[in-house]
Amino acid sequence: MVATAETATIPEDAIASILRAAAFAAERHRDQRRKGKDASPYINHPLALARLLADECGEHDPKVLVAALLHDTVEDTATTLVEVEQLFGAEVAAIVREVTDDKSLPKAERKRLQVERAAHASRAARLVKLADKICNLRDLSSAPPTDWTRERLREYFDWAKAVVDRIRGTHPQLEALFDQEYLRKPPAATRD
Repeated sequence: MVATAETATIPEDAIASILRAAAFAAERHRDQRRKGKDASPYINHPLALARLLADECGEHDPKVLVAALLHDTVEDTATTLVEVEQLFGAEVAAIVREVTDDKSLPKAERKRLQVERAAHASRAARLVKLADKICNLRDLSSAPPTDWTRERLREYFDWAKAVVDRIRGTHPQLEALFDQEYLRKPPAATRD
């Protein structure tokens, strides 16, 4: 067992699972970059989710942290849910399934379904979803994609808020962090 600053303990096998998930996600996302102007390596995003949950919010459930690391592997790589289940277990695969969009659907439909389904997700999936939205807003505030207009940024912020509003009451600290990031929403364009 490893003691943290909060005197909570994480079993060594859980630490190994978290590290395996980080390595797996790094391998699967190895050729991907974020859309921000700095085009940072994609793996920085799932690592940011896990760090946010563990460091800023004290989440020590290894299944949640592993799911945070793997949350985009099925959606954005050739990884399958069967593979996630075989490597990380049924509970992790179930969380990943809940936060994975069906890329065969049009983007507008995927976004609508995220809002609609958010309230029915498990607590673990809601934690991953909250962390994802926080990290996305942080990234968009600090390094927005160069081809995104101010209006598109505002629309993303508002859509993320619609998702988070459906899962309020899950984790007050995460929700407060989201609200703090949401306040950084770019102002509306002014007309000259």
